[in-house]
Amino acid sequence: MAGAAAERESVRDGETLYGIADLAAHFDISQRTIRFYEDKGLISPKRVGTQRIYTETDRQRLSLILRAKAIGSKLSEIRTFLDLYGREGEGREKQLRYVIARTGEKIAELEDKRRQIDETLDELRLIHEGSKARLAKFEAR
Repeated sequence: MAGAAAERESVRDGETLYGIADLAAHFDISQRTIRFYEDKGLISPKRVGTQRIYTETDRQRLSLILRAKAIGSKLSEIRTFLDLYGREGEGREKQLRYVIARTGEKIAELEDKRRQIDETLDELRLIHEGSKARLAKFEAR
């Protein structure tokens, strides 16, 4: 499993397995990042000796974790989202409701920040232009 040569290894039942280096390269993240999410209980690879073996489910969970982090989700929110899914997807409806609620909150939060930024920019432009006009009067003397 080590190295790029063993990028993916198919085993019984057609399940694709990945090594930590494979996932790190695939997602362009460090192995330390993957171990961090493992330490937090967000992914749970199988172990063969000291080697971590990741399933397609682990790869998909890692993908979701990274997407959630990219939009600013906290680890506790990510854990809730992943836990809602359940072992066989039985919590998919709850998971979708959670996503809708959280993304709606995040959209409202970002729209408010955008409004605040626009107001600040307008104020700064007024100050900027007013200062330029006053400076021009000084220079005209």
